[in-house]
Amino acid sequence: MIEILQADITTLAVDAIVNAANEALRGGGGVDGAIHRAAGPELLAECRRHPGCPTGTAVLTRGYRLPARFVIHTVGPIWRGGASGEAELLARAYESVFEVARAEGTIRSLAFPAISTGVYGYPKAAAGEIALRAMRAHADEFDRIVACLFDAESAQAYRDTLGRLSSP
Repeated sequence: MIEILQADITTLAVDAIVNAANEALRGGGGVDGAIHRAAGPELLAECRRHPGCPTGTAVLTRGYRLPARFVIHTVGPIWRGGASGEAELLARAYESVFEVARAEGTIRSLAFPAISTGVYGYPKAAAGEIALRAMRAHADEFDRIVACLFDAESAQAYRDTLGRLSSP
C-alpha cells in the first residue's frame, strides 16, 4: 500500500525514513538537515564512519532520536536538463533504498521524501512519477510505503500521478 502524506518526515513512526542525502553523508539543508537535527549528533557520527554514498546508491544507519528505527540515506542526481542520465540515476536511488531495506530484514514500513526535487532541482512532476513507479513496483514487499511531501501542492501532484498510474 502506498500512502501520500503532507507531513514532516522526521515525525513519522515507520521502520525507516529515507534521507535525500549528499554524497558525503554529512548533513546539509532541506530534508537532509532536518533529519540530522531531529536524529541528533549520533547520526552524523555514524555517517562519518561511511566513506560516502555515490549518486544512485544507499546506506543504512540507525535512527537515534527519530521515531523511525533506521534512516536509509540515498543520493539522487542533480538536475542538468534531463540529458545526463538523471532519470536512470533517480530510479536507481529508489531501487537502492528498496535493496537496503530488504537486506536489513526487519523493515516493513518506509517513508520517502521527494528525492532530488529541492536544491538538486529535479522537476517535481517527473521526479514524482519515477518515485511512484518504484514504490508501486515494491508495494507487495512491504506493509506500508509512504510518500511524505512537505507542501500541499507536491502532495496533490503525487496523488494525481498515483491515480493516473493506477488507472487501467
